Amino acid sequence: MANLLDIRRRIKSVKNTQQITKAMKMVSAAKLRRAQDRVINARPFANKMAAVLADLASQTTEDFHHPLLDARGDEKYLVVLVTADKGLCGAFNANLIKAAQSFLKENAGKNIEFIAVGRKGRDFFRRRATVAGEYVGVTGKGRVDFSEALEIADDIIKRFTEDETIDKIFLIFAEFKTVLSQRIVAAQLLPIARATETEDPNKAPDEVKDYIYEQPPAEIFTRLLPRLVETQIFRALLESIASEQGARMTAMDAASKNAGELISTLTLNMNRVRQAAITREIIEIVSGAAAL
Repeated sequence: MANLLDIRRRIKSVKNTQQITKAMKMVSAAKLRRAQDRVINARPFANKMAAVLADLASQTTEDFHHPLLDARGDEKYLVVLVTADKGLCGAFNANLIKAAQSFLKENAGKNIEFIAVGRKGRDFFRRRATVAGEYVGVTGKGRVDFSEALEIADDIIKRFTEDETIDKIFLIFAEFKTVLSQRIVAAQLLPIARATETEDPNKAPDEVKDYIYEQPPAEIFTRLLPRLVETQIFRALLESIASEQGARMTAMDAASKNAGELISTLTLNMNRVRQAAITREIIEIVSGAAAL
């Protein structure tokens, strides 16, 4: 049985850890509030922009071609995986890595490369797959600027347009739902999908929009399609930051409660050891007195 001094040291250590977990929970809660507001503000614009451009692309003639729209083969994929730079956020990084591993298994015959946004994903796949690029420190500070998303998007667009062997680019990230839940999203980023009539069978014929072009379609798509990729990357980073902070806040709350339970258990054990020591000393005193 552990002696009294060891138990007291253990209780002090757990209390110090509990203070750290409580502080991390408060920091994550503050960051989550800001990140959640940014996500809510960014979603409508990103969704509407994607819907409008997909609708526009579906109405173009077959003679119109654009490198970000034209379908290619089905041999080589580039996967943009967005994870966290830090741990202590529950199963957040593990779920994203599992989703990426499932993607590899489902496309076992394909040549797949990764662009890792976040240290955790980079470290895991560095020796297990081909990491063609990495961006570390983007989400670690708890907020992201559009310029950082622009840098990643420009790199992706450049790779896709200059390397014709890349057939598709996918984006894997965690979409923020609530503090307790996140949804893993694995969506095709490039080439940009064209909306078709079969996507919404309940859509009435009069709901089909007839757009009027002030500029030639080529000029419009050349300007807007890269903006769409930038917007989708920016939204994925915002979603990932909010999901990470929510997961960390939940994990630190659970850790603080577990530390409290452990402190109660150790305190009870310490009282039992102290009581046993006192009882033993009393017995020794009584035995000595009886011997005299």
